[in-house]
Parts: sequence; structure tokens; C-alpha cells
Amino acid sequence: MIARVIAEARAGGATSFVVVTGHEGQRLTAYLQGLDPAITCVPTADWNLPNGHSVLTGADVIGPERHLLMMADHLFDPSIVARVIAGPPAPLTLAVDRRLDNPLVDLDDVTRVRTNGDRIVAIGKHLAEYDAFDCGVFAVDGGFHAALRQVIAAGGSGSISAGVEALGADGRAVAVDIGDAWWLDVDDARALAQAEAAMRAQPAPTGTALPA
Repeated sequence: MIARVIAEARAGGATSFVVVTGHEGQRLTAYLQGLDPAITCVPTADWNLPNGHSVLTGADVIGPERHLLMMADHLFDPSIVARVIAGPPAPLTLAVDRRLDNPLVDLDDVTRVRTNGDRIVAIGKHLAEYDAFDCGVFAVDGGFHAALRQVIAAGGSGSISAGVEALGADGRAVAVDIGDAWWLDVDDARALAQAEAAMRAQPAPTGTALPA
């Protein structure tokens, strides 16, 4: 699955990759080095911590310049990456799906987003009022890293969503609508079956070799 994520990201405009590893990190690193020796792998100190801590592990390598942030278990059409790259400059830009009836979305697990125009004003898995879904493709810079560090220093969870909310409080988190583009968060057996069916129906993106 991570090979597919890398291929789709490359097809959408990504040019280099840093992968933060955790569980079975050495095995994953060996696999990714075989896939593309140019991929940089960096282990996070404690992969049991909220995902913002892994983001900061990657930030230590990438630095403060604007870059993509993606989830290894979210598959997506490369056009989503291209839209995020072309999005307005902000400390955080997030691809969102405004199709609240998207049948591929698991409402019990998806991260919900509430917006005001193109500004993100709230985000979380249990929002009662929302108008979009988080697709798991972001563009971020050092401003987002700073927001995460401030959240953690204040005793917050250190999740990505907590960092988004911190930026959203002063209008620095932006949403980019993906339109009718395809994406899928693969978290359970049902979603895996949907992903496998979709991959059989779609040719692999060019630019990165996928395993047989």
C-alpha cells in the first residue's frame, strides 16, 4: 500500500520522500530502500504517541519549507496531490471531500471538517456539525510544525488534528476541495477489499515501480 501511495504522490507532483517509520521499522526501511534507494527513512522515538509526534520527527529532516504530508494508509487519485500543491500558500492546506454522501467514507472513523469558505474552523472524528471530510493529503510548512510543538508544550495530545485546530483558530488552515476525485482510507478488511478492487480496475501511476 505504501508503494502505491508513493507512486500516486509522485504522479501528482511529489519529487522526493521522507518516510517516518515505527512498528517493524527496520523491515519497512529495507522494503522502501529496495523500492527506491532515494527514499529517506527516519524512525520516530515512540510510534505509540499521537501522529503529530511522527510529523515532527519528519520535520527534523525536512525542515521548515513547504512540503506534502500524507498518510501511508490513504490511497488517492494523483490529481488530489496536484490540487494541494497548487493550493493557496498557508501553514497548512488540507484536501477535503465535500461529498457527504460518498459511499467509500466510513462515518465511524473518518476525520470530519467544518469550514467557513476555504478556512478550516474545526476538525475531529466526532464533530456534530461538519461539511467536509479530511482526505489525508496536506501541504504544511514550519508554521504547522510550530503549532504542533506549542500544542504538545501546553499538554495537548499532539495529534495532527490538534495542530490543524490551533492554526484554524487564527485562520491559517486552508481547505482545498477535491471535487469528484477518488480517495480511500484503508483501515479495516472492508476498506482493504474496496482498495484492492479499485487498484485492479486502475492502471498503476507511472514514475514508481510497484511490487508484483
